[in-house]
Amino acid sequence: MATKRNFIKQFIKNKKMVGAVSPSSRFLGEKMLFNIDFNKEKIIVELGPGTGVFTDMIIKRMAPDAKLLIFELNDNFFASLDERITDPRVTIIHDSAEFIEKYLEKDQKADVIVSSLPLMVFPEELREKIILEAYNCLKKNGNYIQFQYSLQSKKLLAKKYDTIDIKFTIKNFPPAFVYTCHKA
Repeated sequence: MATKRNFIKQFIKNKKMVGAVSPSSRFLGEKMLFNIDFNKEKIIVELGPGTGVFTDMIIKRMAPDAKLLIFELNDNFFASLDERITDPRVTIIHDSAEFIEKYLEKDQKADVIVSSLPLMVFPEELREKIILEAYNCLKKNGNYIQFQYSLQSKKLLAKKYDTIDIKFTIKNFPPAFVYTCHKA
C-alpha cells in the first residue's frame, strides 16, 4: 500500500512526468511482456518504470547472461529502485529516455525496449526525440513495446515502425492499450 500511496504522491507532484494515478497491474505487465522471448533477448531497455512493476517481472524472466538498462528520471522512483534492486544484470540510470545510446556499449543495440512513458503528456519535440532514439537504438527485428491509455500514439509510432500490433486490457486502472512495434 505504501508503494501505491507514493505513486499517487508523485503523480500529484509532477503530472508531466508520472502519467497515471496508480501503478500498472500485473495483467498489464503480462500483456507488455507477452512478445518477449526472454531466452533470446539479451539487451533489454526499460523506459519509465515508476515503482518497478514491469521491472520485477522482467528480472524474474530474463536470462542469466542478459542485461537490463532502466531509465527513470523521477528522483523519488529512481532512489527507490536503486535502493531495492541489487541484481548485477541491472543498471539503473537516472537520465532521460532520449539518451539511450549514451548508455549502450559501442555498436550495441537493444533487443527489446519496454516503455511505460506517458508519451502524450510530453511536449511534441521530446516525444518525437524519445521515439527516434528508441528506434535508432533497437536492433533489426527488435520490438519496442509501449503502453498508453488511448490510441493517440498510433500515428506517431507508425511513422517509424513497420508493423504495430495493438492489444487492450481492461484489467488495469485506467484500462490500457499495449503497442508492440516491430522494426524490420
